[in-house]
Amino acid sequence: MSIPAPRLSFGPVVLRLSIFLLFSLGLALRPVAAQTVLRDAETEALLADMSRPLIEAAGLQPENVEIVLLSDGSINAFVAGGQRVFMHSGLILAADNANEVQGVIAHELGHVEGGHIIRLGEGAQEATGISLLSLLVGAAAIAMGAGDAGIGILSAGSRAAIGRFLSYSRVQESSADLAGARYLSQAGISGRGSLAFFRRLQNQEYRLAIPQDDSYDRTHPLSGERISILRELYEADPAWDTPTDPELEARFQRVRAKLFGYVQDYQQTLVEFPESNVSVPARYARAYAWHRAAYPDRALAEATSLIEAEPRDPYFRELRGQILLESGRPQDALPDLRIATEQSRNNPLISALLGHALIATEDESNLEEARQVLRIAVQRDNRNPFAWRQLGYIYSQEGDRARAYLATAEYANLAGQHVEALRNARQAMQNIDEGSADWLRAQDIALVSEAAIDREEPRRRREPEELGTQ
Repeated sequence: MSIPAPRLSFGPVVLRLSIFLLFSLGLALRPVAAQTVLRDAETEALLADMSRPLIEAAGLQPENVEIVLLSDGSINAFVAGGQRVFMHSGLILAADNANEVQGVIAHELGHVEGGHIIRLGEGAQEATGISLLSLLVGAAAIAMGAGDAGIGILSAGSRAAIGRFLSYSRVQESSADLAGARYLSQAGISGRGSLAFFRRLQNQEYRLAIPQDDSYDRTHPLSGERISILRELYEADPAWDTPTDPELEARFQRVRAKLFGYVQDYQQTLVEFPESNVSVPARYARAYAWHRAAYPDRALAEATSLIEAEPRDPYFRELRGQILLESGRPQDALPDLRIATEQSRNNPLISALLGHALIATEDESNLEEARQVLRIAVQRDNRNPFAWRQLGYIYSQEGDRARAYLATAEYANLAGQHVEALRNARQAMQNIDEGSADWLRAQDIALVSEAAIDREEPRRRREPEELGTQ
């Protein structure tokens, strides 16, 4: 039995081109892959203060907008649904000053306020429509024996669809540029930093030999185009010559330095911040670098010099406590971490570190204090898996198995361990009064975890005992 020739060629050709289009669109639409989130009390406080006037200028509520720092060396920032702005650590390190980062935040808030992530689907829908039309016409041409013409139609249709989608993306980027400029103006913040950052991106494009005369194949407008448009707006704005608040700038330089010491090789840190440099940012960077490189004595010397200069700075105390704790001296870390917790008004991240140190002493008399500080930590920030894990350990030691299961479920849920979260949530529900606040929370985790598991693999492939059922 013979099969008509067009069918043999039609399937693979259409499949390849369809997959190409869907893959291309998927790159733009797919949520960002899991990356390491960098959480630090001082950094989060700085980003909140830097962004607050811009968030308000965008007509949003500061308490509803979150700036999230990711461990990634590339110079990038993006939004991925909701009111969360993600910034790569490489962007902070590449910035010369706080004003440059504020320019980036303003741009990303333009995407948030404009609902661009939601509307991105509209651009994809238009592109898919073009692709499907070319698919039908091309398939008909192939079926009629005009194979080359059909393939040409399919290729042109895919090209047109992708071009349509990229054009839609460029419109959104231009819209965010203009919105960001408006927020900076309303907040009384200069656009100098924004312009400087676009010039830095343009220089990168030059180094990479990216053509500067055609933006057709790009998701963003050319940096030169953006600079030309924004320069006119910024230079005419009354805030153009407004300097950044000196205190805010000093805080930014500290945070940038500590981040440098944390994410870069310690030898690179010593080149950027040589020991002849005794400024606060330089000592801060070296303290983190020495600690990460397992030179605790040198790290402690730098941290102690910072505390001697500013005894009431909670972040310097936190640093020395962290060095002592992670060097196997939890008892010695307690004084600094208690002071840091008090001076930071029970910052949840610092409180969680204190709770960890109290547990690490292996002194049962410290468990009550650890439970208190960890409960405060998760009440004020319930997205810290580390704090939930420590709290689960304490509940277990105290014999409160129900709360131990619930805390472990909270930890596993935040860590993306869905089977473990479901198992512990169900165990918690069996040991907590039905209808209580904790029981309802366990039920929520169970439902969310079950849905996540169903997305990852068919239910029929899961063994009942794997999920803690009878």
